[in-house]
Amino acid sequence: MTLTHLNARGEASMVDVGDKATTRREATASGAVYMAPGTLALLTDGKLPKGDVLATARIAGIQAAKRTHELIPLCHQLALSSVAVDFDIDDDQGCVRVSASCRLAGRTGVEMEALTAVSVACLTLYDMCKAVDKDMEIGEIHLDTKVGGRSGSYQRGDRPAESRGAVVSAAGEAPIVTGPGMGGEMDLGLVPGAEPCVRVKCLAELRERLGIGEVVVPLERLPSADIAGLKTALKAMDERFARLDQGRVLCAVNQVMAGEGTHLTSEDEVAFFPPVTGG
Repeated sequence: MTLTHLNARGEASMVDVGDKATTRREATASGAVYMAPGTLALLTDGKLPKGDVLATARIAGIQAAKRTHELIPLCHQLALSSVAVDFDIDDDQGCVRVSASCRLAGRTGVEMEALTAVSVACLTLYDMCKAVDKDMEIGEIHLDTKVGGRSGSYQRGDRPAESRGAVVSAAGEAPIVTGPGMGGEMDLGLVPGAEPCVRVKCLAELRERLGIGEVVVPLERLPSADIAGLKTALKAMDERFARLDQGRVLCAVNQVMAGEGTHLTSEDEVAFFPPVTGG
């Protein structure tokens, strides 16, 4: 999987969709707000102090979908043709289930718009009800369906459970690389040798914070042949790599998203990078 919101230098960038074909794009998303039975009863009966909760949350969700590009940095401004936000009172589970659908004819998808609509509608439900129930919980926000675009259709649940969260790279795609190092980067003095090595790249803001763009680590320095072992070896080499455990730093091995236990060999290239989101 190519991270399309990273440019050749590993920096966040907005995707140019000008050459894409205009097609029908649709997406649906859903979430839920869990609350006490008494709160749910007040909402259903229209007796909450702030007034019509569902009508307010619906308008908030629709407005949020239209302004997604102002909230998510790399999303495009889209001329949505339709936004719908709906609610279902689930007495058995003690929650309000929220769903949103977005549609347009355009060059990029509307998944983020649907997810934003659900998220803001859920937040508005919380705001409207918090005077009587501050223990409410928002959860289960996810994309349900997606139609249109080069990647085709998506239906949540189509993939086997064991494969969810695993990203498979397409054959022949170039690995995630940063290109030439940036000025001011510090060299750790390690160069590829005859011994088996793992090549490590730090991308985007992480590279800037560490001052390290690329390093080669002999496999023999890893206490275990996996990402966790690589991090341990890197931190032993230079204390700056302690930042790999600070905040949410993502990792990919040969362009495939990886976790702490992902096995490593001398043929692997590992990239560490901050999370980047775009539409």
